[in-house]
Amino acid sequence: MSPVRRCSRTACGRPAVATLTYVYADSTAVLGPLATYAEPHCYDLCAEHSERLTAPRGWEVVRLSDGSGPSGDDLEALANAVREAARPQERAAGAGGSGPRTADPMEVARRGHLRVLRSPDN
Repeated sequence: MSPVRRCSRTACGRPAVATLTYVYADSTAVLGPLATYAEPHCYDLCAEHSERLTAPRGWEVVRLSDGSGPSGDDLEALANAVREAARPQERAAGAGGSGPRTADPMEVARRGHLRVLRSPDN
């Protein structure tokens, strides 16, 4: 077995450089740097397929840049948010008695359970 992960697209044998994850509840496709390890519900894509990626009509594509973009902590937080969204029964049961949420001053925008936060440098 080769240590290099290959593109998930059929008949493509090029090395993977990005990982694609779908957040069905938010109609969002998240494309980021290659994940540390292969996950069953994620797709590894080569450079060509990651550049040509389009989403279904009505869906949003979030592209996480490589390099100076999000840190490992940011990607881990995103992965945790996706996992949390996959467990709606547990989340709904835990939120039953909670009061109104307070606004986070670092939060710039929100789409479902995903949040865009202001950079701590600004």
